Amino acid sequence: MEAQATRTTAAAPVNGVPGPLAADGTHGLFRASDAVFAELSGPRHVVETANPAFFRALGREEATGVPLAEFAPELTEQGIMDLLDGVHRTGRPYTARGARVLLGPPGAMNEAYYDFAYEPRRGPDGQVVGVTALGVDTTAVRHARQLAAEQRALLEQIALDAPVGDVLRAMTAAIEELDPGVLVSVLLADADGRHLRHGAAPSLPDFYNRAIDGIAVGEGVGSCGTAAHRRETVVAADIATHPYWEDFREPALRAGLAACWSTPVTGTDGRLLGTFAMYHRVPLMPREADLALAAAVARTAALAVERHQIKRARERAEAEERAARQDLAFVLEASTRIGRDLDFGDSLRRLAELSVPALAPMSAVDVLEGGRLRRVAAFTAGDRGGRWPRESARSGLRPDGEMAARVLESGATEVARRPRAPGGSWASPATGAYR
Repeated sequence: MEAQATRTTAAAPVNGVPGPLAADGTHGLFRASDAVFAELSGPRHVVETANPAFFRALGREEATGVPLAEFAPELTEQGIMDLLDGVHRTGRPYTARGARVLLGPPGAMNEAYYDFAYEPRRGPDGQVVGVTALGVDTTAVRHARQLAAEQRALLEQIALDAPVGDVLRAMTAAIEELDPGVLVSVLLADADGRHLRHGAAPSLPDFYNRAIDGIAVGEGVGSCGTAAHRRETVVAADIATHPYWEDFREPALRAGLAACWSTPVTGTDGRLLGTFAMYHRVPLMPREADLALAAAVARTAALAVERHQIKRARERAEAEERAARQDLAFVLEASTRIGRDLDFGDSLRRLAELSVPALAPMSAVDVLEGGRLRRVAAFTAGDRGGRWPRESARSGLRPDGEMAARVLESGATEVARRPRAPGGSWASPATGAYR
């Protein structure tokens, strides 16, 4: 009887939202609509009629004649049933904008935002016999606005030359905030483009980040290695069964990861810069909106990485230019000062002194006399004050005999690398010959 009464009544417009039409007109109007529509009967809010969008939103198969609280229990704990009770009890409509709701069965709930209206439905005697629910999903609009705001903030960081690591961490955190069900990872390509290194992954466990750090770029190497190889998005909807994840399945499942969608990050010249991956804890295929989001974020990541690489290249070029200017200044100064000295030995000692620290932290000059090397000058940064050390005190600077022979024969500089001390930094002594 409740259902018969509710299907023959209509409500007046409330707050600019039209009330339900006559039963046949209502069903025809909302059947193919993306807007959520349902007619609920009685104080238990039995689902009398509803369009497909209503059932899709709730993540359930179509069913009628069931109290809404039993059909979708998650609505009770979110206060939605209390709102419907209020409309049924008072006869006053209720509207809201941008309301956050979690919809779906346990283990498969999705966050969404809705503009909705609950309107009382009255019988011939004017008594409230049910509630009509109308809703419009505004999740995509909300996310688009949030993404645009985050993109602007990231672009400002990039323009201010913020460290690329900071930009990538902010970007991944922003995406995870937009979609709480996703875990984001950015891998960066090595200089040779053959391997991918950890870039940013704020929510993935450290053991997993270590497991995939340095993976090869190639077909079948997880989602990221394959996406980098193909230069296209690769979707593994179920890591537990996907063949690309054979070598990484154990750490992925241990980290609670069930799906991975990876998008390549490429530069303006098509060069591989890295990958942007979205992980989920349940097997899942991406929607068109998910793929569009990944593509947009990958473009932002490419801008940040390219900007960083350009900055690093500029810094290296500037450092090389400064070094070249310093070398030229040294040569000019050394030539001028040595030219004033008539004594050969004093000139060589002056050369050793001027080399420190302009060219190296220590310097020594050996001359060939009678087929044997003799040290005539040696100097270190601690020797300032005009004190010339003896040859024996600087035996560590003596070049290897074979190396010296090669240098003297060829006239070309050689560099030998050896550690200064166990666990210490590497020294690069250079030996040059002049004839």
